[in-house]
Amino acid sequence: MPSSLPRPLADLPVRRLTRDDLVPCADLSEDRGWPRDEHRWGLLLTAGTAYGIDDPEGKGLMATCVVTSYGADLAAIGMLLVAGRHSRQGVARHLMQRVIDSTGGTPLSLYATSAGRPLYEKLGFRTVGRNQRVSGRFRSAAEPDGHGTGGHPGSAADAGPTVRPATAGDLPAMLRLDAEASGVDRTHLLARLPAFADHLRVAEDAGAIVGYAALWPSEGSHVVGPLIARDTVTAKLLVRSLAGATDRPLRVDVDARHEELLAWFGACGLEPGSATTLMRLGSPRQPEDWTRLFAPLSVATG
Repeated sequence: MPSSLPRPLADLPVRRLTRDDLVPCADLSEDRGWPRDEHRWGLLLTAGTAYGIDDPEGKGLMATCVVTSYGADLAAIGMLLVAGRHSRQGVARHLMQRVIDSTGGTPLSLYATSAGRPLYEKLGFRTVGRNQRVSGRFRSAAEPDGHGTGGHPGSAADAGPTVRPATAGDLPAMLRLDAEASGVDRTHLLARLPAFADHLRVAEDAGAIVGYAALWPSEGSHVVGPLIARDTVTAKLLVRSLAGATDRPLRVDVDARHEELLAWFGACGLEPGSATTLMRLGSPRQPEDWTRLFAPLSVATG
């Protein structure tokens, strides 16, 4: 049962969260039925700007929200969470409005659940896309393109791009590719990928980087993201390479416009789960190239 707030919403102080708040943030995720994901929280609290409201009763955090800035052109909002005992009392709107005010008119982006979408619409966000989550045990599927169970990225039998582990020297090319696809500079986030991800791969063709993808841990599974590639064939090669590096189930949040990739995931044993709606407030100066954006690092970072 939700408990009544002991003071008016306007009197609830919003403060900046730090790495010291990692455990309370994870506790709040668990309270809402989400994975604790302390590993992801660690990234968000260092790469982004996190805001929180302390529970007036001393029971940890009442609410959280994280903003990951990509300069003046775009900022991503994620992890808007309110403790179950304080739900449906306007706390989420109070915190979101404070966060929006703090960004000074910067265009904003977020992935909304079906429960959160009505609030964001009231705050002026509009729908611009949709992501479909798929998850499960990956099994390779034979395909007409020749990249089935018998092929291996990088073998002489394969035409086109090959996949290999990323090196420090690949980062500048990865950043250029990512900026061309996303329309923004995400250096401060992507530079943390080698330490954050368990595996990081690049796709290369004729000496040029044409895609990259990371695999990072989340509560007994591995998440594929970001997944950036010049085309679907390259995206499949990257996923297959990462899937071969883990014995855990995979989870991917795929842009729903990539229907061919979603069908392939189904053939490889991954089942559709929850969907999220991509929403924007304001318009970034440089639009993204969605044809190369197959999956975000996380729906919390855009």
